[in-house]
Amino acid sequence: MYNKGMDNINENFREKFNNILKSHKFMEVGEHNSIIKRIKNIISNTKPNPEKFFVADGIWAQNRILETNTQIDALVICPECVYTNEAVTIIEKLVQKTNNLYIVSKKTYEKIAERDKPDGLMSIAKLPMPNLAQFRPHKKSIILVLDGIEIPGNIGTMLRACDGAGVEAVFICNRRARLTHPKLIKGSMGAVLTIPMYEFKDVASCYTVLNNNGYTIFLADTRAQNTYFAQQYPQHTAFVMGNERHGISRDWYSYPVEMISIPMLGKCDSLNVGVSATILIYDASMKIRQ
Repeated sequence: MYNKGMDNINENFREKFNNILKSHKFMEVGEHNSIIKRIKNIISNTKPNPEKFFVADGIWAQNRILETNTQIDALVICPECVYTNEAVTIIEKLVQKTNNLYIVSKKTYEKIAERDKPDGLMSIAKLPMPNLAQFRPHKKSIILVLDGIEIPGNIGTMLRACDGAGVEAVFICNRRARLTHPKLIKGSMGAVLTIPMYEFKDVASCYTVLNNNGYTIFLADTRAQNTYFAQQYPQHTAFVMGNERHGISRDWYSYPVEMISIPMLGKCDSLNVGVSATILIYDASMKIRQ
């Protein structure tokens, strides 16, 4: 059963794979099935997604889901594309996390896969969104505030940088990009599952949480006289990064905040927001941890 296209699978685990498929209730579906339509809608970012589901494709993505114990809602596999022992081992673990199990043909899988040579494993997972009431910052802590960022790839890049720099959390206000956008998920390289993200309805509520937790707030502003390399940061530091076109919301400037800049030595007047955020959080991280 389901042996089509599996000639390349090592004999040592061919039987194991077949046993997994036989011992679990996989539903064989075609491209017009509702699960395939659902995956296409999530990838295309065209339908409401209040539960914040995203699509994870491939071995690497499934490993990250397992490592972070991320909730999955459905698993879709293509036996014709499964050809490694690692993939079979991952499937064995994933089938324990959901009862919504599907099998598709290679033709159907290629219609939803984003990779040229798919691994044959795809899941619908739920983006972790922790409860703000449980927010307890460490003694040395950096927060990155994303105010009105609208390009998903930029958010993904900043999440990846936050993971590398040991940032405590990302606060999001005036959200203009869907957090489950495929470009954000891909750009984060898994950091979307490791960096806590908290969403705020407005600047006031975001500021209140930062202020109540003792954060000194720095607005990344090219007009600031104070430069990042000359700055010594307190143990609780927050950086606010503004919209790619319009900058930081005016509301932030009504609070007791500090402004900080990155010197521009060439002809351009500013850096990409993701690059700027990376410079600031790494510099602060190194200084705070000295």
